[in-house]
Amino acid sequence: MREELDQFKKNEVWMLVEPSTNKVGLGVKWVFKHKLDEQGKVVRNQARLMAKGYSQKEGIDFTETYALVARLEAIRILLAFATYNNIKLFQMDVKSAFLNEFIKEEVYVEQPPGFENVDFPQHVYKLNKALYGLRQAPRAWYERLSSFLLENGFQRGNVDTNLFYKDYSNEFIMVKIYVGDIIFGVTNEILCKDFFKLMQKEFEMSTMGELKFFLGLQNKQTKDKIFIHQSKYVRELLKRFKLDEAKPMSTPMHPTTSLGLDKESNPINITEYRQMIGSLLYLTASRPDIMFNVCLCARFQEDPREVYLSAIKRIVRYLKGIANLGLCYKRREKFKLQGYSDVDYAGDKVERKSTS
Repeated sequence: MREELDQFKKNEVWMLVEPSTNKVGLGVKWVFKHKLDEQGKVVRNQARLMAKGYSQKEGIDFTETYALVARLEAIRILLAFATYNNIKLFQMDVKSAFLNEFIKEEVYVEQPPGFENVDFPQHVYKLNKALYGLRQAPRAWYERLSSFLLENGFQRGNVDTNLFYKDYSNEFIMVKIYVGDIIFGVTNEILCKDFFKLMQKEFEMSTMGELKFFLGLQNKQTKDKIFIHQSKYVRELLKRFKLDEAKPMSTPMHPTTSLGLDKESNPINITEYRQMIGSLLYLTASRPDIMFNVCLCARFQEDPREVYLSAIKRIVRYLKGIANLGLCYKRREKFKLQGYSDVDYAGDKVERKSTS
């Protein structure tokens, strides 16, 4: 906790002032987290002071809040591209990312619990920089980091604006951003050290070395392939929904199952059902084999019944039997990205016939 407040002091995040009659100080709270590796071992204990941003009012406490984050689909494309170009991927973490950018709005917060000023217990802190939990914090950080990269010769992707790249004659580096977590790939490992030094001069960084665990995706890199899976996430999911002792199933859904509107079955807890759907949808990033079945069960989130719960539990039990299954991107001679849209499937079909 003191380490967190020392970061505040170092980054000049706030200043203690008398309370204003026009502005009410937002509440703050301590959040404690364990940062885990792919084996589930604690890498770092973290204490984070967060503002209770849910009490902020739009137009008064904040204006724009939108900030882009990397999509899992884009990360998978990056992995495939890296495999083809024989690029090694690394990752790094920005310590207290949101504390690096000034905010435009006038915001006050209460003193942190357990660290109140003895001489001025009624005073509040006026924020100079963004604090975790504030609505405008993600946008402020994204603008700060993207501006820094652009100033240092990087170019932003036209389609994916979280992707930055820089050419060095026959070599290049590409960078992918997800809030304070950064993936970067280089064709020459010397560029890797140069990039880390560049970032370390500007921000408090911690390098985690070669990319192994990112956003719940476990990565295994070799010379000719990259393999991604979410076996750790599957184990946590089984434990969370108390199915770790259940019997595994050979298929995600029985071949004769036909889910439709069912009003006769007993209703169930809507919150638990939606949590299971959301958890499984995140898992489809590396498990497309369950995509159809999960999306089928997701249709009934408005009024879930026991019959739908049985179907979703079968999917989870199927995962238990093959938790280590994942996606393998192999190095090939040709790399070709194909995209399609089925918005106007009939029209596309006619057009394909005429142009083939």
